[in-house]
Formats: sequence, C-alpha cells, structure tokens
Amino acid sequence: MRTVYGAIAFAEIAIGVLLVVRMAIGPTVADRIVALNTVCTQAALSVLFYAAYADRSIYLDVALWFASFSYLGSVVFARYLERELL
Repeated sequence: MRTVYGAIAFAEIAIGVLLVVRMAIGPTVADRIVALNTVCTQAALSVLFYAAYADRSIYLDVALWFASFSYLGSVVFARYLERELL
C-alpha cells in the first residue's frame, strides 16, 4: 500500500507541472486563476499522499495550510482583478 501512496503523490506532482504550463499559456486571466487554484489543490493532495507514504502525520498540517491558503489566494486575486477592471 505504501508504494501506491508514493505513486499517487508522484502523479499529483506530474499533474501540477502540467497545470503550471497551462497557467503560463492560459488565454485569459480567468483560466490562469483556475489553473493557480488547481495547482494549489494538487500540491495539497500531493503532500497529503506523501504524508501517508512516509507515515508522518506532521505533513498533514502542511496539506491543510496549502488547501486553506489556495482558496484565500484565489479569492484575493479575483477581487484584485475585479477592482482593476472597474
């Protein structure tokens, strides 16, 4: 089961790399915001599965931090763009 957690953590990192490429070439700002939010979610999932792989519960706090601040970052960035466009 441990190798499955490691493989899932690696797959989440690979998906995150593809999303960073999408964030760089996104045609609109909204696409980039969605890609940024998804990258942060994938990072949180990767840390979560790495915590299961390494059998270390201390990494769960880091995953929770990533997940909570990814949402906050997306909201702040969207509000900034809303003010900028008005």
